[in-house]
Amino acid sequence: MSEGDAAATLTVARGPALAGEVQVPGDKSISHRAIMLAALAEGTSEVSNFLEGEDTRATVAAFRAMGVAIEGDGAGALTIGGRGLQGLSAPQGALDLGNSGTGMRLLAGVAAGQLFCSQLVGDASLSARPMARIVHPLRAMGARVWAAAGDRPPLRLCRGARMRGIDYAIPVASAQVKSCLLLAGLYAEGVTRVVEPGMCRDHTERMLRSFGYPVVADGPAITLAGGQALKSCPIEVPGDISSAAFFVVAATLVPGSDIVLRNVGVNPTRDGVLHILRAMGAQITLSNERLAGAEPVADIRVEHALLRGIDIPQHLVANAIDEFPVIFVAAACASGTTRLRGARELRVKESDRIAAMAAGLATLGVVATVYEDGIDIEGGAQDSDSGALNGGVIDSFGDHRIAMAFVIAGALSNEPVQIKDCENIATSFPGFVALAQGLGIEVCSQ
Repeated sequence: MSEGDAAATLTVARGPALAGEVQVPGDKSISHRAIMLAALAEGTSEVSNFLEGEDTRATVAAFRAMGVAIEGDGAGALTIGGRGLQGLSAPQGALDLGNSGTGMRLLAGVAAGQLFCSQLVGDASLSARPMARIVHPLRAMGARVWAAAGDRPPLRLCRGARMRGIDYAIPVASAQVKSCLLLAGLYAEGVTRVVEPGMCRDHTERMLRSFGYPVVADGPAITLAGGQALKSCPIEVPGDISSAAFFVVAATLVPGSDIVLRNVGVNPTRDGVLHILRAMGAQITLSNERLAGAEPVADIRVEHALLRGIDIPQHLVANAIDEFPVIFVAAACASGTTRLRGARELRVKESDRIAAMAAGLATLGVVATVYEDGIDIEGGAQDSDSGALNGGVIDSFGDHRIAMAFVIAGALSNEPVQIKDCENIATSFPGFVALAQGLGIEVCSQ
């Protein structure tokens, strides 16, 4: 991570137009899955453009603790010696996932199928996040699972006398829950069928197929049979669209901007942010579209545009759930009101992202009305001084996406914006400050 990313406080001032070309780090969600499936495969897998962030390194450390040989150059190239589905070893201590909800929920699915017991722990933020949505179906599959009060971490998981496939309808769209159960299904007798209430990211299904494991998708139902083998393969991790989204919004809002983001993943279950911003009036074009393994990738060009408030379509909510903090910044600068509903999931991320963003936007002079499952944001004209955001001091609540969203807000503010508690930016976007500075955003660390 860079020194700027590790800083406790960042200060941002309004600056010039953004210009240039950048490549954002590898996709965090795909990086987690690459480690897990390569570790469970037979043979050696090479991973390129792996995200060297704190969350994904925690997943690497967990599998090393279970006997998997993982070698890396520190710059995104990894070689993973797969142990096969039954080849993991009992760890000597607890597996610490740090701040990573993805790491913990997906690893729980793997741990539930092992012949040894595992304890999964995390930091204070992760220890407050709910795990009932994986605990209950894993128990239904035959795993023995213990959790702290309120079904929160730490988790202790042991394989039961018999792991069996289940037919399970997920109550709330969640790729983490779906992936957890599919990974547990690798170890279960019979068929595991997971039905989604709405489309959510499908990286696990795509990657399982890349490793030669049969997965059937029939509309909202995803099915696999347990007990088959994964075969090693190369994995190219695309750039993370969740990281790219910060610069997409910044270039859209700062007058005169024109940037290109290279090799960004544009999986149709993850590109909701692009559809939402285009509906608001953003000028976003894709070129050089291709496949990186099983994942669609493209270069994204973004030019400055005036935005208008919209009612965010319900069918796009799950596909943009991680990008809403910076979408809220776009809404604050758009003309008219932007309304979001059906996003209760934002309440149980690294912070309560609805409440955290509303509080920060209020500091910058933006009127927002909070609802249990969403928010209304009254925007302003981003090109007029009278409509620009105010300066102020923002509490990021230790949430990396809140911190980065307000860095983008600072680029539109009349006075400097100071964002506190920014250390966790490195969990998902190492090098964020340097990339932002390279494009022209005037951000510095303290």
